[in-house]
Amino acid sequence: MKNLIGLVLSFVIGPGCSYFDIPAASPPVIPGPLIVLTMTLGYTSLHRLVTNKNPKAVATTKHLCGGPTGLPATESPASKG
Repeated sequence: MKNLIGLVLSFVIGPGCSYFDIPAASPPVIPGPLIVLTMTLGYTSLHRLVTNKNPKAVATTKHLCGGPTGLPATESPASKG
């Protein structure tokens, strides 16, 4: 649904900018929109690749995270006392 809304908005905003003589955010030649398109595709594809699809995934680096002090668990005062 988001993609459809984005597509409709792009076809409304583009001609609207042209009609009202508002400068577009990209050059008025083909490489400008292609740069915007490739940046958008790169961002969304990386987001899909990096997003964890397993809701029951276990944090594998929890033991390295600091507590309220920000120090790793091996250096915190609680572990020394």
